[in-house]
Amino acid sequence: MSDEQTAPVFFFAPFVSSTMRIEPQWIDYNGHLNMAYYHVLFDRAVDEAFELVGLGPDYVQERHASYFTAETHTLYKRELKLTDPVRVTLQLIDFDDKRLHFYEEIRHASEGWVSACAETLALHVDMKAKKVTPFPPDILANLAVMKACHSRLVRPAELGRTIGLRRRDPSAETLRATGTRH
Repeated sequence: MSDEQTAPVFFFAPFVSSTMRIEPQWIDYNGHLNMAYYHVLFDRAVDEAFELVGLGPDYVQERHASYFTAETHTLYKRELKLTDPVRVTLQLIDFDDKRLHFYEEIRHASEGWVSACAETLALHVDMKAKKVTPFPPDILANLAVMKACHSRLVRPAELGRTIGLRRRDPSAETLRATGTRH
């Protein structure tokens, strides 16, 4: 195999994973998919999607580089049960010479509803030096093709969300907390 990876001529926008099944050991004591396994599903879809641009197991073996998650934000919208088949969509939001920014949704495979979404920033890493390093030119070209296809999609509303408690009226919150009334 050559050191260069050529992107497929056509990318689905967004990328859609193969259908995945929930495994029985992933169900928690609440009777639904444990939160950790949502990330297993997201991760499996990432592997499928980025193999298309040349970032699969062959890339790691031949070029001694990979990509690592640096940050992720997950929003859980609807629980999944053991019998729910799922597919994961992935949209490449942006990239530069060392980073990937992408968005994923876990969807019920037959009904289409969204169970969870995740926004992720990943870094390209030299596996020998364990150091962030630029992508090779052929991978950058392949990512550009993917991004061009995905840039036609609507920007997900969930991007850039922050986590925190929203307060309507700070003085009312103080009154409730202290039990003081006017």
